[in-house]
Amino acid sequence: MHLSSRPAVSDAPAPDQDALPADARPLSRAAKGEVGRVIRVGLDGALHDSLDPDELERRLLEIGFVEGARVEILHEGLFGRDPIAVKVDDMRVALRRREAEAILITAWQQPAASGATPRVIAEDRRS
Repeated sequence: MHLSSRPAVSDAPAPDQDALPADARPLSRAAKGEVGRVIRVGLDGALHDSLDPDELERRLLEIGFVEGARVEILHEGLFGRDPIAVKVDDMRVALRRREAEAILITAWQQPAASGATPRVIAEDRRS
């Protein structure tokens, strides 16, 4: 009898490391006024009409579209809703919708409040 040194292979599927939230969608599909959070940047090998996917990803990351960044659609162009003006954290950027296709977002959720009520530091008691 011969024993193999390889581990037994399970028929169970491996857990998906890149599981996305149910409400994940490209930034290009967001409407004016929507607020979201960046969850991923990149086209994952898909071809882009004007840039190499790796170059597009690099440029978007340099602009500030990093995982966890808060994004808000501020304005849409008149013709075809293109380009879009986006607020990324505290910066404003204009993007073509086809570039925004490479940015996946999910709905923005406010960080949980500590439950403490704001307190007044000083009151103006002048009459």
